[in-house]
Amino acid sequence: MIKEYWDKYKDVFWYLVFGVFTTVVNIVSYWFCAHVLGTSVMAATVVAWALAVFFAYVTNRSLVFHSSAAGAGEILKEIGSFFACRLGTGVVDWVIMFVFVTVLHFDDMIIKILANIIVIVLNYVLSKFVIFK
Repeated sequence: MIKEYWDKYKDVFWYLVFGVFTTVVNIVSYWFCAHVLGTSVMAATVVAWALAVFFAYVTNRSLVFHSSAAGAGEILKEIGSFFACRLGTGVVDWVIMFVFVTVLHFDDMIIKILANIIVIVLNYVLSKFVIFK
């Protein structure tokens, strides 16, 4: 019974594990850029997004969804699809940060964490059903 559940939900488990790591990369990168380097909220968000997407592609491709894409053409198509989907969810992240931090002046770290929860759910759905199907 446990093996059946594991077989059914192991992708979700590993996605959540690496999603946490990706979120840490995103939040720490954002904090470093915004609070140590003093970059703007939007610039820090873009840098954090790029670093997190790179980390996520490497871990999702090999450790979560076990991509079978082979050859330059298939891999480039997969990378393009991954980055396009992540760009879409990156826009969601940027809009949330812009509206709630820049316009409404909410606490940037709280909003960054909440935005990441929304983005994680969207990214899983896109990865599972569009990119690594």
